[in-house]
Amino acid sequence: MRYEARASHCRVNGQVAELGPARPREMPKLTPSELKKALQAQGFEIYRTTPNEVMLADRVRDNLLMDSAVAVRVGDEFVVTLIVRAQSSDFPGEGESVLYGRARRCADPLQQRGYRETKTQVVPVYDPGDRTRTLDTWYEVRFERKASDLDDVVTELRAALALEKSARPQP
Repeated sequence: MRYEARASHCRVNGQVAELGPARPREMPKLTPSELKKALQAQGFEIYRTTPNEVMLADRVRDNLLMDSAVAVRVGDEFVVTLIVRAQSSDFPGEGESVLYGRARRCADPLQQRGYRETKTQVVPVYDPGDRTRTLDTWYEVRFERKASDLDDVVTELRAALALEKSARPQP
């Protein structure tokens, strides 16, 4: 985050800092806990917080929150991440490359916003009652985009949450 210093003193994270002449300055890094609070203040629901990431939730029903496959990583910079997928059961007989292509098309609107593909993975979905039985297979593609400041993070998280993250068969 950046801010323009125009006063002789300011308060950042509860600390008073003396400022020199007006010039752009780097804002202090946010911890995941601080970022979580900032995102909640913007109306986001949080699914989980890890030491370097805040994962957002999708509210499926009033009493059910699920992982939204959208997160923001903290560190030297903010990185908004999104996972899209195609489920093999939705497209019987289609090969891995076709399924990854379907998943990638879900993210087309975000790729136009500067997101880049960073990872693919095959995720077997096991029967909870019998881990030797595979119910489905997901073909996931992860996309990321750096965000310049908290306002940029909020804008990108809203765009990513609005996106359909699972390829659907055409009727």
